[in-house]
Amino acid sequence: MRLSSTLCLLLVGVLWGLNWPAVKFMMSELPPFTIRAIAFPFAAVLLTMIAIFNKENLRPSRQELLPLIVTGTLLVFAFNMLTSWGQTLSEASQAAIVAYTMPAMTALLAVFYLKDPLNTRIVIALGLGMLGIALLIWRDLAILLARPTGVIVMLCAALFWSIGNIALKSHPWRLQASARAAWFFAISTVVSWPVVWFLEDPANLQIPSIPVMATLSFHVLGPMVLCYLLWAVLVSRLSVSVAAISVLTAPVVGVFSAVVLLGEELSWHKIAALLLILASIVFTHLPASTLPTSTKV
Repeated sequence: MRLSSTLCLLLVGVLWGLNWPAVKFMMSELPPFTIRAIAFPFAAVLLTMIAIFNKENLRPSRQELLPLIVTGTLLVFAFNMLTSWGQTLSEASQAAIVAYTMPAMTALLAVFYLKDPLNTRIVIALGLGMLGIALLIWRDLAILLARPTGVIVMLCAALFWSIGNIALKSHPWRLQASARAAWFFAISTVVSWPVVWFLEDPANLQIPSIPVMATLSFHVLGPMVLCYLLWAVLVSRLSVSVAAISVLTAPVVGVFSAVVLLGEELSWHKIAALLLILASIVFTHLPASTLPTSTKV
């Protein structure tokens, strides 16, 4: 794997990880769906500006319209709205942990729908990563089972994200990454505001404090604009299984940043899970020649 791809994956993982406590913090003053509905159009505008600066074609072909709508709705709208809702039902760290069962879902879907090879390296990496996630879930199992709605919501978010990535990888896009991501956020803007008007009555919304507005700016510029732009590029370069496993840095960053920023508890379970997930990422990036080659599916 190229060094640039590895560094981009690490950056995406860190920013997406920091986004979990960031969203939780913003919820102290803003409703969960409103946060996303405000962020989507700003991200769409910024990505459009980037596409124009790069002289990218912003007009999709007729064949791309339906894939754009489906992929944008799943990968951006559904995932972001459901993870916001999920965080109202659990701690930020718990929500991040459950949501990142998605690499396992993505890897399995990629094997069956994209015919990705499930070699020994991927199996070991996926096993280590999911063991780390399982350890974190086991530690909070009683709490999660007592409030199963949050778990169900986050699992649905993970499933939609996984299906969205299969859609992203499977279509032969003519639009380049910035233009594609701009469309994803524009579509999500159109879909999200009716939800907000129906569920949260933004007419009574008050102007948030400066810290929340600063956090919202980070939310738009980092986890949305930069990360989704990089993600579109990375999925075009790598198999979705490798990319998905590599961003398991996100729940690690999410858990530990929630400990530092939100005062959530640090335990040996979280430290052990961190080591397992880091080992998972190392296996993902090992040269294929260092391990036995294939596992038949």
